[in-house]
Amino acid sequence: MVETVSFTEFLGTIGILATVIFVLTSMLAMGFSLTLQQIIEPLKNTRLLILTLVANFVLVPLLSLLILFVIPLSEGLSIGLILIGTAAGAPFLPKLAQVAKGDMAFSVGMMGLLMVVTIVYMPIVLPFLLTGITVDPWAIARFLIFLMLIPLAIAFLVRARYEEVVNGLLPLMAQATNLLLLVLVVAFFVVYFNDLVGVIGSNGILVAVIFLVISLVIGYILGGSRGGTKRVLAVGTAQRNLSAALAISALNFSDPEVMVMILVVGLVCLVLLMIVGGELGKRAEKTEQINPEGVWSEKVHP
Repeated sequence: MVETVSFTEFLGTIGILATVIFVLTSMLAMGFSLTLQQIIEPLKNTRLLILTLVANFVLVPLLSLLILFVIPLSEGLSIGLILIGTAAGAPFLPKLAQVAKGDMAFSVGMMGLLMVVTIVYMPIVLPFLLTGITVDPWAIARFLIFLMLIPLAIAFLVRARYEEVVNGLLPLMAQATNLLLLVLVVAFFVVYFNDLVGVIGSNGILVAVIFLVISLVIGYILGGSRGGTKRVLAVGTAQRNLSAALAISALNFSDPEVMVMILVVGLVCLVLLMIVGGELGKRAEKTEQINPEGVWSEKVHP
């Protein structure tokens, strides 16, 4: 019994360390692969910029609260959903945009914008949304600043000065990020296996599906008239920032159900968005056959 507990605790520690390093490497990889100009240029469309912020930082957080009002969950699962609801800007967004044949320039700009806003937004909003729970805003802000914002800023500076070196490091960073993601998923899956099985008998999976589907619809509706931006905002609004949510959960909450809910949403999200993204991409290809200019290469104009 003692050996089992020790092994579980060891895996839990490995999972937390893998989460921290995963977030760091994700931010470094993002900063190494982008320039500030690439992020800023597609966001000059003021209307689309406002709709993107409203979708991700007003409507989706409110959606998480509404779902919990209609379908109550345990405290831990509820906290996990709220963390996911307030964390926007997934590093995986450009890949999803590629699958959905969306506007790639806009996906890069949207990813960078949402990630930076999330770092400021979560410490301010979470204490108000997590009623009845003591939340230290600075504790949340501190981890996001040191794990996400500072590494991202450093990566931008390094790229600006040593671009050739950075280009050589990018493949290594991508491999490291993928390996760390695998390690943390496996570690947490083993540690929280019983809790994950327990979610199957609860409404956790149902809530995750409803949350992701409605988030997808919100993004698509607010994505404007251009097919390329509609598809990006759709998948980008549904694909939440698991890095931020995992970091806050691992370092601030001891209830295992918080982490379990984040993992459940993450797994459902990966399957759902790859399927939906593929279908959107097929529809875009059909449109492209009718319109030779295509929607995949659309530009965002003010």
